[in-house]
Amino acid sequence: MSDRSLTDKAAIVGIGATEFSKNSGRSEMQLAVEAVTAALADAGIDPSEVDGKPTYTLDHNPEIEVFRLIGGKELKFFSRIHYGGGAACAPVQQAAMAVATCIADVVVCYRAMNERSELPFGTGMQETQPNPTFETAHYGWYIPHGLVTPASWVAMNPQRYMHEYGATSEDFGRISVAARDFAATNPKAWFSKQQITLEEHQQSRMIVEPLHLLDCCQESDGAVALVITSAERARDLRQRPAYIRGAAQGACDDPQMLTGFYRQDITGLPEMGLMARQLYSQAGIGPDEIQTAVIYDHFTPFVLPQLEEFGFCDRGEAKNFVRDGHHARRGRLPINTHGGQLGEAYIHGMNGVAEAVRQVRGSSVNQVEDVEHVLVTAGTGVPTSGLILGASL
Repeated sequence: MSDRSLTDKAAIVGIGATEFSKNSGRSEMQLAVEAVTAALADAGIDPSEVDGKPTYTLDHNPEIEVFRLIGGKELKFFSRIHYGGGAACAPVQQAAMAVATCIADVVVCYRAMNERSELPFGTGMQETQPNPTFETAHYGWYIPHGLVTPASWVAMNPQRYMHEYGATSEDFGRISVAARDFAATNPKAWFSKQQITLEEHQQSRMIVEPLHLLDCCQESDGAVALVITSAERARDLRQRPAYIRGAAQGACDDPQMLTGFYRQDITGLPEMGLMARQLYSQAGIGPDEIQTAVIYDHFTPFVLPQLEEFGFCDRGEAKNFVRDGHHARRGRLPINTHGGQLGEAYIHGMNGVAEAVRQVRGSSVNQVEDVEHVLVTAGTGVPTSGLILGASL
């Protein structure tokens, strides 16, 4: 019987990014081209060799236009993944599948956005014109009651989580403090050299209870790109490969785009549990074999159930995990060593995948010792995706 597993068939061999800012001063297309060409240069691959380009549905830069502007010759594969930040890892999965099945040889994933200067996601839907599609109709049940922003939708879940498990706002703050600590030593992070204290977190203004300002990720301008090719070719390229040990997508019962309030239990993230089962099965490892993780941190409370769904602690015990500092510098499982979306930049999670690659290469500014496996998660509260990257075959 043929081997149908995706594991170790492909590797990330190049990463590239623009600077992260609040006003890039150039078009999203220019950002995309800059990041893609930088990633190809990092890998030592000529742009003419690119034949695959998956990205996000929310990216405004058409695959064929990015392809044309980098000097592409023959594009054999292109696709788009829905659900905003839930797509953070899925283009890499698509790339790995294309490479493993010989559909494409050199695949570039990218995300480019002027999300701060042009189209900030956090401003809310209160002035949005009616959009009578099946997907958006359910927002009509929430907006009239004041639930108009991502923060207001997400806040419902941690309220219940706090009630069930005794977590506090300070526990969420510990996520933010650790992220900013890592960002402080990352010269490319927006909040480089800008640590915060737990007291400062608690004193930051309330956005929507229980979310303080410092529980919410930034809005950023910038772009990140990744280059994926076969494991065989990866061995001969410029950089140490980050092998794709596991790649998966997941959606569970009654997903409603950050507003799945009618589930029987809103304290967990069942999509992440599904992701965990797939990724661990593909990679043939368990949580004890993950040395560091990039946990999607658009809002700090959703980090806690992710730690639980992936088996780093029992249900309801993530509060103790962060109280003990296991997620922070020199902890048992340092997370978001680049500073995360809270501290480095919000590029819809693609910058987190790049940090995972750096950890595998051993080139992170906050390098964890003896990294063999890195977990990466994508957006929470929506259909999502995830990766496990490995340092060796």
